[in-house]
Amino acid sequence: QTLGSAAASVTFSSIPSTYTDLILVLNGSVSASDYIFFQVGNGLADTGSNYSYTWLDSRVASSRASNSTAAFAGPSVLANEQMNTIIQFQNYSNTTTYKSYLSRGNSTSGWVTAAAGLWRSTSAINRVDFFQQSGVDFASGTTVTIYGIKAA
Repeated sequence: QTLGSAAASVTFSSIPSTYTDLILVLNGSVSASDYIFFQVGNGLADTGSNYSYTWLDSRVASSRASNSTAAFAGPSVLANEQMNTIIQFQNYSNTTTYKSYLSRGNSTSGWVTAAAGLWRSTSAINRVDFFQQSGVDFASGTTVTIYGIKAA
C-alpha cells in the first residue's frame, strides 16, 4: 500500500489466516517528529489496554509499558526524514495464545530502535492500523508492505 496523499493512519484489514507469521514493513516519512505505534485486532482495531512492550534506542533511551492502548513500532523520526520499520508477528492466526511481536526501525539521522511486545488476546489478527503517537501524518509516498510466511 502506497499513500497517494498524507494520512494520519495506514490500515491493513482482511488479512487472511493462511500464514503462520506476518512481517510488516513501513517505509517513508512523517510530517513532524513522532513515534510510530500500531493497534491490531480481529475485525476492528483493539483500542483497549491490552498491549505491553519494551523498547530501546541508539540514543540511550528506553521505556516499557503495560496495559497500553497501542503497541510501539518504531523510532521518533524528524519531520520529512526517511525511516524504515519492520514488525514481525509470530503465530498471528493462532487462537489459543497471546500474540508477540518484534520490531526494529531506523531513520536517516541514525536513530535506531528495537522493541518486543505482546497483544494480550487469543483472537487471530486480521487487521493492523499504524499511526503516529500525537496524530501527525505519514507523508505522501509512504509505503506499508505486508508479507505472510507459511510454515514449512
